[in-house]
Amino acid sequence: MSTAFFPSHADTDPRSLGWMQGFPPPPDRLLRFDDGSYYDFPQRRWSFSHMRELLPTSRVSRGDGLVCALPRTERDDLDAVPFTTMDGRASTWGEAFAANYTDGMVVLHRGHIVYEKYFGALHADLVHSAFSVTKSFVGTLAAMQVQSGTLDDTQQVTHYIPELRDSAYFDATVRHVMDMTIGVRYSEAYADPTADIHAYARAGGMRARPRDYDGPPTFYDYLVTLKKEGEHGNDFTYKTVNSEVLAWIVKRVAGVRLADFTSSEIWSKLGCEYDALYQVDSVGTEAGGGGLNTTLRDLARFGELMRCDGSFNGQQIVPAEVVADIRNGANREHFATAGYATLPGWSYRNMWWVSHDAHACFTARGIHGQLIWVDPKAEMVIARYGSHPLAANTFIDPNSLPAYRALGEHLLRG
Repeated sequence: MSTAFFPSHADTDPRSLGWMQGFPPPPDRLLRFDDGSYYDFPQRRWSFSHMRELLPTSRVSRGDGLVCALPRTERDDLDAVPFTTMDGRASTWGEAFAANYTDGMVVLHRGHIVYEKYFGALHADLVHSAFSVTKSFVGTLAAMQVQSGTLDDTQQVTHYIPELRDSAYFDATVRHVMDMTIGVRYSEAYADPTADIHAYARAGGMRARPRDYDGPPTFYDYLVTLKKEGEHGNDFTYKTVNSEVLAWIVKRVAGVRLADFTSSEIWSKLGCEYDALYQVDSVGTEAGGGGLNTTLRDLARFGELMRCDGSFNGQQIVPAEVVADIRNGANREHFATAGYATLPGWSYRNMWWVSHDAHACFTARGIHGQLIWVDPKAEMVIARYGSHPLAANTFIDPNSLPAYRALGEHLLRG
């Protein structure tokens, strides 16, 4: 489906449309969680920057340390950087924002902010839903546990989570989960209203439930119902439930909530400006597959940490060996079986997408256009939040991936 079927970026600006403005907002401008209106398009262009007002959340504390300032060396030449889209159209960096329904963009070069813009409802001090960028945080935390020896990625999942002994994960290893080579009967087709991703989201309270809902009431109650389909360890198949299982393992090993573990191991060490938050289910379980919300500059700080081999704010936060393992990627033949036409030659390691391109770029990605793009060769990090009308990144990649690479080449040249 093309975005030609949808009103434009400018025509869906939530400020001009008046969503949730007024005291109270007019009935036709009011968005609610329980009727699903918050997730409709273009209403989501307001909602993604206001999830804490719609869903229960848990706090990821920034700690009490000083903010680690990001120096500014803003440039006025980046909007004109040209590139050619995957379907052969000429475009520029500045034009790409509207095409992809961007809510905000921060670009770091050698740790300096060289570009920062906000659109729609998003501001520098608002947290925005990161969706599946969350997975890369969970994968990094798990890889840190593996590196420290507290988690054994060769062990069976049920060694840590015996509650899954009757599920698809009964004979899977932790490494199978970390790299998403799990054979599980589960569909991630967002456009299909009957797909399992929606059942998962309803169980976790991330989407509205019908009045007669009698399905699983929590994430954990849903995960134990999943059945095996195919073999583990052979093919990459992107399925959010694997991240939710990994989050369960991470918490079980750490012995603390995911919000607290994210804070203690990463967030409180970054010198963030703001607390982050996780969306939680009815018993307070954080959505490890897509529940993280952060401000854009703080997301960029995490990306810069990964660019700098895990070192940031004067300390080694993530072991360099963990970052190297992610950058090296995983089995590309296993990844190819998923059939991503826009990602030839890529792989997936510790819940990060790895390009294996000439710049050794790797990325955290979320539906509707959420992203951290790390370009080690160009010494560039891009943090992006968006509210694209279509969920899958396959609709965004033909425009965005060439734009990221063109900007990296431009900054590399100076």
